[in-house]
Amino acid sequence: MNDTAMLVFIPLVVVLSELSGMDKARAVTLSAIAANVGSALTPIGNPQNIIIWREYGLSFLAFVRGMLPFVLIWLTLLLAFVILSPYETLSIRSLPPVAFRRDLFVVSTSLLALNIYLGETGRHELSIALTLLAFLLLERDVLLSFDWVLVLTFAFIFIDFNEFSALLLKAGFSLPTEGAGLVLASAGLSQLISNVPATVVFLGSKPAWLPLALGVNVGGTGTVVGSLANLIAVRIARVSLRDFHRYSIAYFAVSIALMIAILRI
Repeated sequence: MNDTAMLVFIPLVVVLSELSGMDKARAVTLSAIAANVGSALTPIGNPQNIIIWREYGLSFLAFVRGMLPFVLIWLTLLLAFVILSPYETLSIRSLPPVAFRRDLFVVSTSLLALNIYLGETGRHELSIALTLLAFLLLERDVLLSFDWVLVLTFAFIFIDFNEFSALLLKAGFSLPTEGAGLVLASAGLSQLISNVPATVVFLGSKPAWLPLALGVNVGGTGTVVGSLANLIAVRIARVSLRDFHRYSIAYFAVSIALMIAILRI
């Protein structure tokens, strides 16, 4: 999934930027865009796709067939952004010494297996308690350096927005249900409340699945709020919002313009 990809790749991107002298903000932003548009292809690539896939009862291949032409366009556009960006002169620096904590590795690996088992058997509270206790005793810095703001943001994004959707419909708001209007509206709302809640809001009006999927997926490439993957990338890399938006907004504007042009043909 796109969020997991950011947790894995952004630390690597940051280290490579520091070692080579390349523009960290540019590398991080383009990586976040790549994760957002790349994950759009399959129904299990990101949370909004999973919601749409489940809601409409689509087959795996039907979902991929619908998204494939647009994902290829988004990736081609991303490649153009990379090629047309100013050339960077890189200078490889010496690698810093790396300390390997065998005890942390063993404990973390064991906790991962144990937490999966406890989660599958419905003992989530015990899983959390054991994890906190292990790191409290072994390495408190793991807990002290934990990004609690990101966790709270994650919790907010996955709040059930069904009630919000129902309130809009009761108030007489007419949400678009197909075509370019749906793409624009869902992409725009994603910029304000993130693309997962935006998906839930639009599901209440029973829209066509493909324009909705296109809108919320391309909507993840705009503002930092557009996708949780963006927030993860910015928080881990400590990139300024100004630097992030310098690249992401430009990509979003061009990609949404292409989408509307294609859908109106």
